[in-house]
Amino acid sequence: MEPLLSGVKILDFTYLLPGPFATMILSDMGAEVLRVESHTRMDMARLAPPFVDEACTVSCMHAYLNRNKRSIALDLKRAEAVEIVRRLIKEQGYDIVVEQFRPGAMARLGLSYDDLRELDGGLIYCSITGYGQTGPYRDRAGHDINYLSLAGVMSYSGTPEGGPCLMGVQVADVGSGSKDAAIAILAAVVSRTKTGKGRYIDVSMTDGVYPFHAVSGIGCLVGAPEPGYATEILNGGSLYGFYRTACGRHISFGGLEPQFLAAFLERLGLSEYVPRLMEPGITGELREKVAEVVASRDLDHWVRVFSDVDACVEPVLGVREAFESPHAVARGIVVEVPGPGGRPIRQVACPVKFSGFEPKYLRCGPALGQDTQEVLASLGYTPGQVEDMEAQGIVYTGATP
Repeated sequence: MEPLLSGVKILDFTYLLPGPFATMILSDMGAEVLRVESHTRMDMARLAPPFVDEACTVSCMHAYLNRNKRSIALDLKRAEAVEIVRRLIKEQGYDIVVEQFRPGAMARLGLSYDDLRELDGGLIYCSITGYGQTGPYRDRAGHDINYLSLAGVMSYSGTPEGGPCLMGVQVADVGSGSKDAAIAILAAVVSRTKTGKGRYIDVSMTDGVYPFHAVSGIGCLVGAPEPGYATEILNGGSLYGFYRTACGRHISFGGLEPQFLAAFLERLGLSEYVPRLMEPGITGELREKVAEVVASRDLDHWVRVFSDVDACVEPVLGVREAFESPHAVARGIVVEVPGPGGRPIRQVACPVKFSGFEPKYLRCGPALGQDTQEVLASLGYTPGQVEDMEAQGIVYTGATP
């Protein structure tokens, strides 16, 4: 089966999570991704424990985010290294660039969109930053928690008693930065097939969070009151939520429709409340009753009780439980990928299913500069030239400390 993105070639200048996740989405679908990394300033994702090898040299995070990719290590502050990048675009057909530096950083290296599009009018260039290329915050540092805060999401994600809650996963980094970048790049590729023209893409992780207000927050734009903690149907203002069991675990209830609400209450022995669901002020009383009943029995009991009824009730699983659940097994959520020395390691698969195409997982994230020699040889550099550039610190092949 030919890869969906066969012929798509990407130079990836990103690090940590948002950019590598975006290019992993594309590499899973068959794009050829070449990471351009620094050997003088290590990507911290390479150092994040746990590790997948006994020598503790290959980070699990790096092995996952950069699977199927190749790595060339360059010191981009050197003119010779910049020339290698330019040749990759001009001679090797790498016509998509993804970078994640602060605004202006690539321009200072001579690698901005304006610098590189002269080599290929069809160049697609995507910049992923916290706050975008324009605006008063463009030069600020930030992380997921900051983007969610500035976009207003945390003003109603939490509890009245405790305020905003910390997310267990990086919603803005991945849900906004990574996903928006992948979508935008693919849209630009489609446009290029019709016009032959490239495009510059400005992805702000903060901007990408604003659309998440679609259910509860968007009403502010038309005069509705602002949502607050536990004021909305989906944030604690209804029975929708989590309930602690006798064993300290939790169940989730997501039933919004009347039939699911009725089934939920009937299985809890609270059917007398079904006719009263529309009474003003009933929600608080009913939440307390539900919490009291759920807390009387352990998780296994409630899993059995709700196993044969449509009530939108599911256990809150631990991560290992989730990976080993019947759903995950049936859907092929976990795959084995060749790791260090060819030993297979388990990773999360591409989550999207296609007819006539299955992703191939050829290798985990490569060692720093693992493909430098091969890439430079494809550009015509001789072994002697590569050795000389490595001695000068321009490139890194892994052959020297």
